Amino acid sequence: MLPSGLWRSMGADTEQLAAILDIRLKLDNRKPIPFGRQRTQKKERNNSVWLNMFIAALTGLVYIFTLATIKDRIFGLTLSFSFFLFMLTFMLITDFSNVLFDTRDKYIIVPRPVSDITIILSRLLHVFIYLFRIILPMSLPMWITLGVMDGWKSALLFPLPLILLACIAIFLVNCTYLLLLKLAKPERFKDIINYFQIAFSIVLFASGYLMRGMLNTSGNIEDLVNLDISKHSWVRFTPPYWLASFWSLLGFPVNLAGTQWSFILAIALPLLCLWLLVKYLSPQFARAIGGIDTVAAAEYAPAAQTKATGGKFYQKLANLMNKDEVAKAGFVITWLQTSRSRSFKMKVYPFFAYMPIYFVFLLTSEKHMSFKDAWDKATSPDNPSYLLLLYLSSFMLIRVLNYLTISDQYKSAWVYYATPVVIPGRVMSGAFKAMWVKFFLPLFILFAVFIVSVWGWPAIADVILALINVTLFAACMMRVSFRDLPFSMQEQMNQGGNRFLKSFIAMAIPSALGFGHYLAINILWLKLLFMVLSAILLWLVWDSYANTTWDAVRKTELE
Repeated sequence: MLPSGLWRSMGADTEQLAAILDIRLKLDNRKPIPFGRQRTQKKERNNSVWLNMFIAALTGLVYIFTLATIKDRIFGLTLSFSFFLFMLTFMLITDFSNVLFDTRDKYIIVPRPVSDITIILSRLLHVFIYLFRIILPMSLPMWITLGVMDGWKSALLFPLPLILLACIAIFLVNCTYLLLLKLAKPERFKDIINYFQIAFSIVLFASGYLMRGMLNTSGNIEDLVNLDISKHSWVRFTPPYWLASFWSLLGFPVNLAGTQWSFILAIALPLLCLWLLVKYLSPQFARAIGGIDTVAAAEYAPAAQTKATGGKFYQKLANLMNKDEVAKAGFVITWLQTSRSRSFKMKVYPFFAYMPIYFVFLLTSEKHMSFKDAWDKATSPDNPSYLLLLYLSSFMLIRVLNYLTISDQYKSAWVYYATPVVIPGRVMSGAFKAMWVKFFLPLFILFAVFIVSVWGWPAIADVILALINVTLFAACMMRVSFRDLPFSMQEQMNQGGNRFLKSFIAMAIPSALGFGHYLAINILWLKLLFMVLSAILLWLVWDSYANTTWDAVRKTELE
């Protein structure tokens, strides 16, 4: 609010503007951080902004790796700017929408005597502050590194390419939003943004392991230090290289012929982007945002429409998997809730890609060995490495089931207690089956097809035994540690010591069976014996879980 005279000359009411901005920033500071499990707190949270800025600063540490490692300064800056542009663009696409498309304040502000210019200016200033809080901490590690390595002239030059880079990122974000709004209906926009977040987390996870794999394969960091930009001449056509060319003014050599003046393109491109943004894209974007405002009532589809679009399929599955009507209800509730909850999708869906990526990394992470040689060694007929993939699926199943009892709308669980359900375990067993069929079984079948195609038909016995053991593992965990009704609990960070001890004990039995599976890998009769024992134990655990009483549920809630 320092330039209050400027805001006043534009027609804004500065007192109203300050009040609106104050409320917006307070709300930003009370939002939960976008990762981890949130602790139940009675006191007010007032540090979210600082936590998010700290996380952004930690993210910025990634960019100094190539900058401090590669000898060629302009090539190192090119890679650092590329990472920065990628991260900034996707962070804005996935998280910026919460700020840009949050129009709930219109129900309070619009009926009041607040001018349009005051509302628009408050939104623009809020967006500017939001961008500042992301860009500054993310760039700070790279800024400091340049100052230490090259001196004050390099640190003084850094803000110019940073501002130009931010302009390019904002242009790309605006184009992406417009494209999404053109291709999708306004009510589906937030769902698509969530899928972007899921894809982004998967890309980051895969990139991290790919980088580690490349370093393991080379076995020598000197190969990275001495990277030659002349072998990658296509780099001259990329904006990050144009931005890095600014450092040629400080005397750093440009090793790509004819690119000494590329920094002129770095100035021209962002200016062109800004002109297109103001002249053409912003008016279209403003009209597109208008369509978002009318979507709040359409967030939840009517029951009749939901039934017409897919009800028959999951109802048939519910009838097939359950004989008890209460269990069928638990199955249907879980199936629908996991399809509609954005929070559940964000927490669970990325994990489906993590397992195959992690499996490939574990099999091919040997040093001084190419990917092809490591893969051939891992998939040889006498190497039972496929057991690793089969039992890694247990982590995915536990991840899914861990969020079976958690919901942001956990207070709606009163409906369970208002119905004449005698045995709540029936609802819990139906919910378990829905998770098992919807999320675990399709992925496990894909793993099984891959394993049989690579290792042959003898691996079928191992697939069946692993399926029983993993299901037993999940059933033990749910029976001992998560004996709660579906979506009835608030997410908490701290778990009781008693529950942790029970979880550890529950893991011991199926883990021992998994180890026994490895010992019996070449003994068919022993594997058949383990199948029988695991199946009997699974039936006993499942019967106990499906017959959970109200007293057991209340006891679990108090733990």
